Amino acid sequence: MVARDLPYAVLEGHGVRLEPYTPAHLPGLTAALGRPEVFAGGWGGGPAGARSGEDFAAWLPTYLPVGRAHVYVVTDAERAVIGTSTILDLSPAAESAHVGYTAYAPQVWATRVNPACKLLLLGHLFDHGYGRVKLQADVLNARSRAGIEKLGAQFEGIARRDAQRADGSWRDAAVYSIVVDEWPDVRAGLERRLAAG
Repeated sequence: MVARDLPYAVLEGHGVRLEPYTPAHLPGLTAALGRPEVFAGGWGGGPAGARSGEDFAAWLPTYLPVGRAHVYVVTDAERAVIGTSTILDLSPAAESAHVGYTAYAPQVWATRVNPACKLLLLGHLFDHGYGRVKLQADVLNARSRAGIEKLGAQFEGIARRDAQRADGSWRDAAVYSIVVDEWPDVRAGLERRLAAG
């Protein structure tokens, strides 16, 4: 079976709103993510790629896969920009996709933001007939890997020499997935976490 066309539309719930990226979001993304600690775990090529201010604003459109993926900007209840996440590598025939390029402002780390975003993004994919969603992180990014594991994603292995970091070294990626048969349990776990606050 082939997954259905995936609308690139606003996703909202649980105190967050995921909006399709537009250039108008750039100042908010610069303020939220243009910080060394956001790059420290591997996002944006890792610590050597850290940028801020005008340098970040000029670089971000070259980094996010705008035009070839569903790039979302995450806002809070007051519509302040707090992060970004992307649905990419959409393969309707294989019913597979990848959720990645995720980064949040440090003030929302270890809050309900990531579980809320993942509930919306994963639900959007599985509701449209996708059967497998990949998530991955730099093998050195313990915080992101722990977050992916806490979602209930299953570890698949290490993709060696997966991407080059900003310092020229090569990243190995820890690859995880959630398949449609696991989605009811994963969804229930996310809903419990959100209900618990």
